[in-house]
Amino acid sequence: MKQPISQYLDNSLVMIMATEDKGFGQRLLSLRKQKSWSQPELSKKIGTSGAIIGRYERGEITPSIEVAKKLADAFNVTLDYLVGDKDVPNILQDQTMLRRWQEIDTLESSEQTRILSVMDSLVRDAKARQTYQMSA
Repeated sequence: MKQPISQYLDNSLVMIMATEDKGFGQRLLSLRKQKSWSQPELSKKIGTSGAIIGRYERGEITPSIEVAKKLADAFNVTLDYLVGDKDVPNILQDQTMLRRWQEIDTLESSEQTRILSVMDSLVRDAKARQTYQMSA
């Protein structure tokens, strides 16, 4: 029986709880810097203050699940990626890729197999080109 990809994604959502782990804050800081946003700029996007963003980044406080979802949406990443669960594949960082996988998941098995075969070929070719460029 076919196991839908979405089954794994739905089961992998993680609630954020207060913890001594600074992973969430570091991930938040890294994402904010990648976007070149100040703390006040990010705070406006999610409806809070810059001081609260700073406290999240330092690991002093942890956002509610609703605020964490707003943060994930602001960065266009999944909540799983933002939380930084080590068991979640990096592909979940990109919501566009996630939507593509969900679309593939709705197709018939034969179509999924064909799409994955083409993707495997393209990845193999890209890796070969990359290897050739490094050795040249």
